[in-house]
Amino acid sequence: MVLSAGAVALWWSHSPLRLRHTVVELTIERGRSAAQVADDWVQAGVDAPAWALGAYFRWSGDTRRIRAGSYAVEAGTSPQALLSKLVRGEESLESVVFIEGWTFAQIRQALARAPGLRQTLQDIDDRAVMQALGAAHLPAEGWFFPDTYRYARGVSDRTVLLSAHEAMRRQVDKAWEQRSPDLPIRSPAEALVLASIVEKETGQAAERARIAGVFINRLRLGMPLQTDPTVIYGLGSAYDGNLRKRDLQTDTPFNTYTRRGLPPHAIAMPGAQSLLAAVQPESTKALYFVARGDGSSHFSADLNEHNRAVWRYQKIPAGRTQP
Repeated sequence: MVLSAGAVALWWSHSPLRLRHTVVELTIERGRSAAQVADDWVQAGVDAPAWALGAYFRWSGDTRRIRAGSYAVEAGTSPQALLSKLVRGEESLESVVFIEGWTFAQIRQALARAPGLRQTLQDIDDRAVMQALGAAHLPAEGWFFPDTYRYARGVSDRTVLLSAHEAMRRQVDKAWEQRSPDLPIRSPAEALVLASIVEKETGQAAERARIAGVFINRLRLGMPLQTDPTVIYGLGSAYDGNLRKRDLQTDTPFNTYTRRGLPPHAIAMPGAQSLLAAVQPESTKALYFVARGDGSSHFSADLNEHNRAVWRYQKIPAGRTQP
């Protein structure tokens, strides 16, 4: 029995392609012809005649529907399945994760390590990064939403960072619309600052709103916030993991022991729960809290009770007051 050329082509199009690697990856640029795309796949590791693959692409009538992007094929993939993947735009995606409580420096480190991400921002400072995102009026710290961001290979770090920035702006606006009345914070930006402090101070998620309530009470009374994470942030690279008395007494724009009110900008990247806690704080009489050592905090309404709690849970002299 002699098969027609069409029957042979149909049989071949549904037969598994042989690959020179376990997984073959390829980024297809815009404007590539069917023949060029076929040749690119062969160069990447598909063990097939480039002319045959290109001819099948043209014979299918779908060559103009092939989408640019990053793709991956595994063993068992047929020419027909490969073409279908290219036409549907089923790209091979990577991901990068931004964690709640991270600083912008940590975000940049994660981007630098992200696989397949095209690096365009590595050699510029934070201010220039924000300018590249069209947000030169905002500080970089805090203005990116913690989440998992998926991207195709070859996408720029700017694209991923812009997605995270736009997500945070949406989250901040959403939280601000749900704010409680008569808060002593005047803008969405200030809510973000407070949320970043709540994020760094919270050991158990259920306590976020109460911790926010303590800071709201202090802001209303004009008391210093006296929160260690802001001091640590202000120390920058000088912080060696041990916060000393002299550090609490060394004035910086972020030292909430020496300065009243909120610091000039966020100290980390808060999550959605911390944003909501900042604008919907728990109604509490507490003005102080101290870590119990198990992730939870002891809250106190007066200094004497707080000092006793500090002695009980941290076994340090009660002369130093802290939130």
